[in-house]
Amino acid sequence: MRNLVLLIVAAALAAGAQFRAGRAAVDITPPVGVPMAGYYYVRLSEGVHDPLHAKAIAIEEDGVKAALVAVDLVGIPRPVVDAARAEIGKTTGVPPANVMISAIHSHTGPDVYERLMGAKPETKRLIDAYMAALPGHIAECVRRAEQDLQPARVRMATGREDSVSFMRRYYMKDGSIGWNPGKLNPKILGPVGTIDPEIPIAEFETTAGKPLAIYVNFACHLDTTGGMRFSADYAYTLSRLLAEIKGADVLTLFTIGAAGNINHIDVKSSDPQTSPQEAERIGTILAGDVLKAWRHLVEIDPAPLRVSREMVTLDLAKHKPEDVAAARGIVARYAQPNADPFYARVNAFKVLELEERHGEPIQAEVQAITLGRQLAWVGMPGEIFVELGKALKIASPFPRTILAELANGSIGYVPDLRAYPQGAYEVVSSRVAPGSGERMVDSAIHQLIAMYPR
Repeated sequence: MRNLVLLIVAAALAAGAQFRAGRAAVDITPPVGVPMAGYYYVRLSEGVHDPLHAKAIAIEEDGVKAALVAVDLVGIPRPVVDAARAEIGKTTGVPPANVMISAIHSHTGPDVYERLMGAKPETKRLIDAYMAALPGHIAECVRRAEQDLQPARVRMATGREDSVSFMRRYYMKDGSIGWNPGKLNPKILGPVGTIDPEIPIAEFETTAGKPLAIYVNFACHLDTTGGMRFSADYAYTLSRLLAEIKGADVLTLFTIGAAGNINHIDVKSSDPQTSPQEAERIGTILAGDVLKAWRHLVEIDPAPLRVSREMVTLDLAKHKPEDVAAARGIVARYAQPNADPFYARVNAFKVLELEERHGEPIQAEVQAITLGRQLAWVGMPGEIFVELGKALKIASPFPRTILAELANGSIGYVPDLRAYPQGAYEVVSSRVAPGSGERMVDSAIHQLIAMYPR
């Protein structure tokens, strides 16, 4: 009788510690007329190519809950993250600090940074109402994912794709660094660095083997669709195709890797590369890569589930106080697309943002979520250069480490140390001082070492 009681207790403890996963998606498509993101002038949306979503995968192990969230936006401002987490704390059992909220970086989403100088009052009202509702939508997504929690297992694989992403910084024959210097440009010598071709894939499935959700990460800008209609870019096609093949209720959650200096433009080809068809092409290729890697999925032990985060102080980039007046004049002409040179416009927004901080450093959250000894997610709040992402992967004690950039905030471009003296767009735009990226990578590595099960 005593042995029977011990067996029952042991079974109950095992059941209580069983890993569970759930998933959900909430439509966050803005109304037509809301300004579109990604550029330095006002673009009013004219329609919807495909709906935008907030997607969540909730996970639980031995009573510890966490959630991975991706939103089909160009970025996720820190106030939205704070408001969403506060609502999550009120409406779910997932600790707010255990939620990683990232943006996929679609340039055909709404303008979440509210660069609306010169926009009409009704346009401002539209985007204000949208941004006010966004934290509630994200929290609702996590709530539904938590409600969907069910016994599950996790499988992991890494795909590979080196034909759709390219470095966008180039050594030029005149000794300069060119940023997107144009197709078939004879002045190009070669790319500054190499891409990251890895496609980390985490698949969550029922204990009977039915897929529930697929987490996919890839390092390439999402700026392929173009036009004036809302779209999740190539992530939409990736998600649609995997659902068609693996089941209509299977959720694909895509996050962008360290792609601050990577996009889809092949300068050695004369083919046009901005259209919905280009987004479909890339999404289809990536879906094929995921399916090719499917048979290599290996189940991992998800215990323990651990979460950590650290606020990292980043010094500000330098700016000249005497440039402030000129910057205000340039920004005042924001509604006129070609009123000022591109780099002058980029620098103007940077100068004014830095001036408003009055020297106060940026606080950047570096977050890590780990499963067992095999899998780690790291979230950083900027557009991270690929060299930094590779350094993190090499130094991590976890065999599979996924970096989701633009997570838990959006602080702009984060180049590596080598890039700063080279200049070009990302450096001109960057709000953080040299060494900021390395500082965040160091934080992530220290957290991962501390989290690794002994």
